[in-house]
Amino acid sequence: MKWKKLGRIYGPSGERAWAASHAANPTAEHLTGDLFKIYFSTRDKKNRSSIGHIVVDIKQPTRILEEASEPVLKPGRLAMFDDSGASIGCIMKLGEARYLYYMGWNLSVTVPWKNALGLAISEAPGKPFIRYSEFPIVELNAVDPYTISYPWVMQERSGFRMWYGSNLKWGEKKEDMLHVLKYAESADGIRWERDNRIVINSESAAEYAICRPTVLRDDSGYRMWFCTRGKKYRIHLAESADGLTWSRKGQDPGIDVSADGWDSDMIEYPCVFTHKQDIYMLYAGNGYGETGFGLAVAQR
Repeated sequence: MKWKKLGRIYGPSGERAWAASHAANPTAEHLTGDLFKIYFSTRDKKNRSSIGHIVVDIKQPTRILEEASEPVLKPGRLAMFDDSGASIGCIMKLGEARYLYYMGWNLSVTVPWKNALGLAISEAPGKPFIRYSEFPIVELNAVDPYTISYPWVMQERSGFRMWYGSNLKWGEKKEDMLHVLKYAESADGIRWERDNRIVINSESAAEYAICRPTVLRDDSGYRMWFCTRGKKYRIHLAESADGLTWSRKGQDPGIDVSADGWDSDMIEYPCVFTHKQDIYMLYAGNGYGETGFGLAVAQR
């Protein structure tokens, strides 16, 4: 599959205190017609993440129709698991309600951070997102002891399925970590069962961080896009018949960094979604989204 880049959509101006820099983890929510709300993670001057949004027409995506003046979700209360930031993982619609799964940041002393997963719920379109709890719905435990990152959640007949990131170790340097993708299930989308199933593992010592899965299902099975790095982030692809056993296909051959500009150094944090007959990919650019995010469309 070849991706046609449609250009950078958004980068924060720095005018808002809660959005001083970065626009990472772009996540699409269909509104009506060709209109989409795109959520993203941004940072203030203390490097704390909040979640903002813009609205675009997917046929003219570089023209912003609306931009949030206040964050959709901001850092949690002091000493909570998300007091240093909230970064979006995914949005799932459940009837009129929308479930926003996010990663909470909590800075540490002996290691850089400890992340866990939280949930905020909007009861209906136009209603605000309210934290389900001040505590994580997927907490650190014996299965995931170090840090948990960006979840992707789908509802199927059998229940809810989640693919998420989990760190297996820390070391003296950040590059000593080993962050992989795991799998969990739930009956209600809130209480999750984890059996330590690793679905995407590192393929070499140089590949130490794998994160931000996004999963599509069609008649042929499941496809997952995710980002991985040793030196710089790139977008990779995997396929599965059942969503449990995955075959890695390497770096997605249809998309790479540009020769110059906002996405010339790294591309990461993909969000792949369908609209009408097309498949789109949102992705972040240089500096972990410091230069903003863009959109690509699949060429058939």
